[in-house]
Amino acid sequence: MNNSTSTKGKRSNKSVTFFVCFLAALAGLLFGLDIGVIAGALPFISHDFQITNHQQEWVVSSMMFGAAVGAVGSGWLNFRLGRKYSLMIGAILFVIGSLCSAFAPNAEILIVARVLLGLAVGIASYTAPIYLSEIAPEKIRGSMISMYQLMITIGILAAYLSDTAFSYSGSWRWMLGIITIPALLLLVGVFFLPDSPRWLAARGDDGKARRVLEKLRDSSEQAKRELDEIRESLKVKQSGWGLFVNNKNFRRAVYLGILLQVMQQFTGMNVIMYYAPKIFGIAGFASTSQQMWGTVIVGLVNVLATFIAIGLVDRWGRKPTLKLGFLVMAVGMGVLGTMLHIGVESDAAKYFSIAMLLMFIVGFAMSAGPLIWVLCSEIQPLKGRDFGITVSTATNWIANMIVGATFLTMLDSLGNANTFWVYAALNVVFIFITIALIPETKNVSLEHIERNLMKGEALRDIGK
Repeated sequence: MNNSTSTKGKRSNKSVTFFVCFLAALAGLLFGLDIGVIAGALPFISHDFQITNHQQEWVVSSMMFGAAVGAVGSGWLNFRLGRKYSLMIGAILFVIGSLCSAFAPNAEILIVARVLLGLAVGIASYTAPIYLSEIAPEKIRGSMISMYQLMITIGILAAYLSDTAFSYSGSWRWMLGIITIPALLLLVGVFFLPDSPRWLAARGDDGKARRVLEKLRDSSEQAKRELDEIRESLKVKQSGWGLFVNNKNFRRAVYLGILLQVMQQFTGMNVIMYYAPKIFGIAGFASTSQQMWGTVIVGLVNVLATFIAIGLVDRWGRKPTLKLGFLVMAVGMGVLGTMLHIGVESDAAKYFSIAMLLMFIVGFAMSAGPLIWVLCSEIQPLKGRDFGITVSTATNWIANMIVGATFLTMLDSLGNANTFWVYAALNVVFIFITIALIPETKNVSLEHIERNLMKGEALRDIGK
């Protein structure tokens, strides 16, 4: 009888954990929708508003500017209000930004609306991974944070499908406005989330932290043990900026978070996301219909390949998966650049070029896409987590903005082939950085990683 009750309790707790993580990952769906929607809407927006390439870059990159600001503000927001209410504020901004985008009368207002959406994305991209890392048990932490990335890819695919459906009538306002519906669903869903037990403990509410852990873990003993480890990590007297200034080991973690996010953005993936129809046009697919359906294929491959990451991250590990992913991306971008240099006049050349593009997407979706968020949420000590994640997430969006705002200029100044070769070379560099600096953190508790980091262990060894 006791064994049966215990088994039921374990199943119940696991179900609660998966449900909580799924709801938090819904923020990724909105993130993906806002990234993906602009690729299909941009040609119609540029036609209706008669805007230049440079203005198009600003329509795209204004969201990243807002996201960088939102990420910086999220540190304070999460510290004061916690993960749950920060996600709620992000959902409200998603609703407002989507409606303003849909009704924008000119490019200037659209850019402002995209900045509002960026604020929402910045809050979501900061809060959801850190919340998932603090909620999920260590054995499934990587796959749960990867689920957040999966939701991003599903959001991107949904945006591409929506864009394609509305492209036949040129209804770009519907493309942008329909995002309001899932934003409202997220807002309702967040009400059912518990607060992070680590945030509660940091605020001195150990009783509530333990109650949350008991709902999420297999036993009360496991919950007590984890809470004891959290209390131990909270004994560090300094936090945030003070810890950054006075502790060189924490500075290493912050700098590693910055490096990881720069690596993710400069793979070139978001170039594909934001300018997919244009890239299909460069590869020889001239009609709008071909370009839009090609973009849908990009989104579908992105979703399916993310399942590879979910399957590998807690079995094979973070580091081997990253190395393979960067290698696949380097080959995909390099060969695509070569094909554009040779010429893509024949049908065989066109389809082979697109195959290389899809190969690149598989490499990203199985590695750098989800795993950078996993690692950034794992490597920061508890007393410095809000500060460290603020810096790394802001870096993500600043780098994202740079990539989005320079791609068309690079095509004009360097040419198609050279632009893709640049990104291929960067992915080769990232393989060596992964070997030299990136730690393996699979099946290791956050508190164990923190102890090794703060003892001064080499960055690549802090997960051992």
